[in-house]
Amino acid sequence: MARCRKLDRHRAAYCLTRLGVSRLGLTNLRVLFSVMRIEKLVIPTPFPVGPINIYMVVDDPITLVDTGPKTDQAVATLREQLGKLGFKTEDVKRIVLTHTHEDHCGLAGTLQRESGARVYVHEWEFQNISDHRHTRVDPDLLQRAGAPDEELEGMAARYHLIHRLADAVEDVEAYRDEQEFVFASGALRVIHTPGHTPGSSCLLREGSRLLLSGDTILKNITPNPVLNRDPINPNRRFPSLGEYLVSLARIRALAPTLIKTSHGDDVTDYEEHFRRLVRHIHERLAKVISLVPKRGITAWDMSKLMFPKARDINRFLAVSEAVANLDLAVAEGKLRMEWKGDVEIYADATS
Repeated sequence: MARCRKLDRHRAAYCLTRLGVSRLGLTNLRVLFSVMRIEKLVIPTPFPVGPINIYMVVDDPITLVDTGPKTDQAVATLREQLGKLGFKTEDVKRIVLTHTHEDHCGLAGTLQRESGARVYVHEWEFQNISDHRHTRVDPDLLQRAGAPDEELEGMAARYHLIHRLADAVEDVEAYRDEQEFVFASGALRVIHTPGHTPGSSCLLREGSRLLLSGDTILKNITPNPVLNRDPINPNRRFPSLGEYLVSLARIRALAPTLIKTSHGDDVTDYEEHFRRLVRHIHERLAKVISLVPKRGITAWDMSKLMFPKARDINRFLAVSEAVANLDLAVAEGKLRMEWKGDVEIYADATS
């Protein structure tokens, strides 16, 4: 009996070797004989939004969707949570970034150096992570919005500190809309959902209609339509809020059954969430239009009316929100925009 069991173990080892699995490769063995499993890892961030949910796809190749920021606390938590699942950072072979904000991409360079993992990001944000010379604060766009010079310097300094929470990634590949990331037991399909950032993307598991949404869909807060240049025409501003509404409708057409978000809880009823979110966007847009005085207003001054208590990095986010709403109002013909020197002034379309 014992001899038979010993023979069986040798035969099993031989078969696994032929399949490319070492007898000691227990992690690989687990992956080989399992279907795709998606595990949530909750990583602390230093930002007001709180911790980030990143996702580990337990399949071959082992993949992380987002990474958390480059802080000692974040990397320690990541190692601890990977360990509880029976893995180490060295086991990660692929990293897919939903977008390039520091809480999502900060540890990509560190993990790549430790494991040799391939790093992927949408083509519209490729330069953000491969060329690390620029922060999110674009002085030209903010000057056009009416930001005073002293405020520009303060915002730039604060975002320079935030920028240090992510490294440039030396070896990164760009992905495109509809591209598939293939695993041993299936695939995740890229759904490009611009709005929060130009390259923001979700990943769809076709069979179950499970969606990893990044910051595109968040259960209890609305993602900020961050001020950016248009990746197709850098001479103009990216129409973030208009694009975001299109992205929401695209997700609706996919009819996801479960949405795993980057901050907070899952969304289990997207139809209800969609209706509530679109209603909120249009209510805010109506309020912004109502706040425009007859003489006109800059986006900077509008941001102070919308968010009078915003300070530090939140002032940049407030300006982003104001610009996005004012641009959408212009696109819908409810406001007009004109230049006063180098600054944009928004006014009633009928005046």
